[in-house]
Amino acid sequence: MSDPIAECGVVGAGGAGFPTAVKMNSKAETFLVNAAECEPLLHKDKELLLHYSQQMMKGLKICMERVGAHKGIIGIKGKYEDVIHSLQPCLPKDVEILPLTDTYPAGDEFILVYDATGRIIPPGGLPLDVGSVVSNVETLINVGIGRPVTHKYLTVAGAVENPVTLRVPVGASIKECIDAAGGATVPQVDVLMGGSMMGRLAPSLDEPILKTTGGLIVLPTQHILIGRYRRTWFHADRIGKSACDQCSFCTEMCPRHLLGHPIEPHLDMRALMFAPDKNRMIAGSLYCCECNICSLIACPEDLDPKDACVHDKPIARERGLGWKGNPEDLRPHPLYRERRTPIRRLMAKLGLMSYRNTGPLVEVPIQPKKVTLPLKQHVGSPSVPVVRPGQKVRTGDLVASPPEGKLGANIHASIEGRVLTVDEAVVIEA
Repeated sequence: MSDPIAECGVVGAGGAGFPTAVKMNSKAETFLVNAAECEPLLHKDKELLLHYSQQMMKGLKICMERVGAHKGIIGIKGKYEDVIHSLQPCLPKDVEILPLTDTYPAGDEFILVYDATGRIIPPGGLPLDVGSVVSNVETLINVGIGRPVTHKYLTVAGAVENPVTLRVPVGASIKECIDAAGGATVPQVDVLMGGSMMGRLAPSLDEPILKTTGGLIVLPTQHILIGRYRRTWFHADRIGKSACDQCSFCTEMCPRHLLGHPIEPHLDMRALMFAPDKNRMIAGSLYCCECNICSLIACPEDLDPKDACVHDKPIARERGLGWKGNPEDLRPHPLYRERRTPIRRLMAKLGLMSYRNTGPLVEVPIQPKKVTLPLKQHVGSPSVPVVRPGQKVRTGDLVASPPEGKLGANIHASIEGRVLTVDEAVVIEA
């Protein structure tokens, strides 16, 4: 029997893109809706809750029934009083709203699960380990709508004329999204895909929008954040060896360390300089969530502890390192709540205060001449094309599906047109 969620190609719309149908085959007591959206300048989740609450509630109901959850919790920043007020009348009796602080990283699912349930996910674990499933707003809307995922909602912010949240065809280019936001306000820009803290630097403005793209932060090429994202590992390693004074601020501010996890980024920095046997120093890197607090906020020397952790992860895996403790012994740091970073302070540190912190959902028709649909927009194996060059397709037609027996997701045409090429991506000309 076919699974409608899998048929529609629904994946996590704001993270790594885990196939939603697979997640919904789990069993959990609590279903958490992650509407925290704690990356600066992003407004997608808030706007979707304002305009598509019924579709979200329908998707939430479907997913709660699938996993057997008897309680639903919507985690959203308490400052969005208008959104909370609009949701109250349509809340089912088994769903409640959890007002969250305006801090980073309130949207980290480990943080959200603890704030909502009081349970700490063990190091290297999943929300399921403490009886929870987490999904974001757009993912649930896609489930509720029940149609193939052909379009993506995202906020375009920063150095643009009109910061907005848009609905765009998957596979459209970054440039087309910037144009829909009124264009850039400076001649030379670079773009962070996903967010200013956990995004990635787009290689060009022709880069396609994926199912997982939640936002575009457009910044002048000379902006300090762009410089940070351009750093190579050679730079991070060399400067880290010479400048780290082991103040341990990176560890003291680490959200996972504050949850009681055995991660200490200052030890990864120490491992750059000392110790042929680094096992004890790098073991904790496995539990880094790569939120970038340590590098972009905590470090007084502007070093890169996050990159050190990322560098050490595969080494720690190869050596079979890992946490062997008892989950019941995990305790949060006494200053767990006090050491969160207020978003306003975060924006000041990142040099984002001069940009308008708004992103209303607007209907701007984006009609690309072509779309590029990468075959891997999700966790798992790349999808396998089911179309050939020259073939005509309509919006919503299946163009690629997962390999038999492998984890993956269906990919559908986001515009009507003709298949130009089929390689690592399916390119469709309107």
